Amino acid sequence: MPGNIEDYIKYRISKSKEIFEDAKLLKVNLRWNSCVNRLYYSSFYLVSALLHKNGIKAESHNGTKTQFNLHFVKTEVVSKDLGRLYARLFDWRQESDYADFIEFDEATVIVLFEEVEIFNLKIFNLIQDS
Repeated sequence: MPGNIEDYIKYRISKSKEIFEDAKLLKVNLRWNSCVNRLYYSSFYLVSALLHKNGIKAESHNGTKTQFNLHFVKTEVVSKDLGRLYARLFDWRQESDYADFIEFDEATVIVLFEEVEIFNLKIFNLIQDS
């Protein structure tokens, strides 16, 4: 990994913001499954930055989810509701990428946008505060 820890964290934050903007473009074009994918990744990049900032290793997407739950949800740094949201994003991203006949709709994804904005802000603030 080139650069130092702070470079990595800044990069992940930047990627999160960029990908969230991509999700907005997909929303305009009514591409709901792709929106779910991008919303998941916008949160994943922030969670991985938070873990890295705290010296917590995760080798995979599932490992990232597990470590986040262990160190931030179970310790109540992050609410259980936000922890469940991240787990749901993980599951839905998997489904939209790998399962057949999964079609997300506008109503579901619009609500998800709002929830992800809240989640991402919470994680970003934790990164800044740690």
